[in-house]
Amino acid sequence: MYRFEWFEQVKLGQGAARVDAATAARVSPVVWGLGFTSLLTDVSAEMVNSTLPVYLVLHLHLSPAQYGVIDGVYNGFAVALLALLAGWLADRHARQKELALAGYGLSTLCKLGLLVAAGWTSLLWIVGLDRAGKGLRTAPRDALISLNTPAGQYAGAFAVHRALDACGSLLGPVAAFVLLAQLPGAFDALWFTSFVVGVLGVAVLWCFVPRPTQALAAAQAVAPLPTIAAAPGRWITRRFLVLTGCGALLALATISDGFIYLLLQRRHPAAAGWFPLFYVVTAAACMLLSVPAGRVADRLGRGRIFLLGYAVLALLYAVLLGTGELGLPALIGCLALLGLFNAGTEGVLMAMASAEVPAARRTTGLALIATAIGLAKLLSSVVFGWLWEGQGATVAVSVFIAAMGLAMLAAYRGLEGGKS
Repeated sequence: MYRFEWFEQVKLGQGAARVDAATAARVSPVVWGLGFTSLLTDVSAEMVNSTLPVYLVLHLHLSPAQYGVIDGVYNGFAVALLALLAGWLADRHARQKELALAGYGLSTLCKLGLLVAAGWTSLLWIVGLDRAGKGLRTAPRDALISLNTPAGQYAGAFAVHRALDACGSLLGPVAAFVLLAQLPGAFDALWFTSFVVGVLGVAVLWCFVPRPTQALAAAQAVAPLPTIAAAPGRWITRRFLVLTGCGALLALATISDGFIYLLLQRRHPAAAGWFPLFYVVTAAACMLLSVPAGRVADRLGRGRIFLLGYAVLALLYAVLLGTGELGLPALIGCLALLGLFNAGTEGVLMAMASAEVPAARRTTGLALIATAIGLAKLLSSVVFGWLWEGQGATVAVSVFIAAMGLAMLAAYRGLEGGKS
């Protein structure tokens, strides 16, 4: 669907600047299919996720440290556990679609597991399996996006996908809020509804997203897998290692969304039943801003937009240090800042990484970055929960503000060494 002349320009080093406006506006049907899969899956996931922090902390009375362990498993450990394996298998056998299906399917089945969860230990196992599904699907899905997009439009394509993903993150909490408002305490109905929506997402992936082209599959199948000794000289470049290190370092200094929502809830004591709507505002801001952020990143520099996203997050941290009560406009503004941060960072980092890894190793490369970031998020959640419980929320936020400043300085120095 893209003009042949564009690829010739890339070969000649002329970049994407000469691509006409009509071509730049096109996005592969594969990206749209993956986007709608993520939309439905996020509706399913956020129906559950948007109720978990307040349910665990305010109803089950888990300590911040206990919640930090569950949040770390959710955001990091299980993703890191399987991301590398999924990336290796996808590149070795050109099975990106099949692994993505397995990941989405596993996460969907876990919604049924919630129906029989008897305590926080069983909930921890279910959350772990759910995130294992995410670990299986994320790198193959992102590889499919980049493999079906011209290099000069990576950020734009990832932005379209993330916007649809954010739309699901918006609709999921709304659905949970409406369902629980009509059926107070009917969590079993919520879990089953979430499962049904997840099945629809798997069906979209199965029916509307093709496998990689035969030519690409053949190239991946015959290309020898890199050995540990040979890998750095072939595709794990210095620039790729810098991107991985910067992403992990910044993730280590990031307070997870769940903790941010709990901190904001303390400053604006809304009824617990309204807590899922915090996710709605963040997702709405991310959905509206993802595509503009991706277009600007492709045009002005992905590294620049990536770091600006973290500057926005640092501003939000400064607000969290306050002690006074937040009014509704201020609360909405804080949630919108979190959405702006998400819009300017996740997809942009994957776009930068995709530009550094050849097609035959794309899934493995993205999985390496996902693994590094997942492990950093695990440690971040555990440390923040431990600091909050032991030293108080103000000290915990202060430590992470200092860590964010150092991480941003290191990332700036690393990223300025090459143009993104």
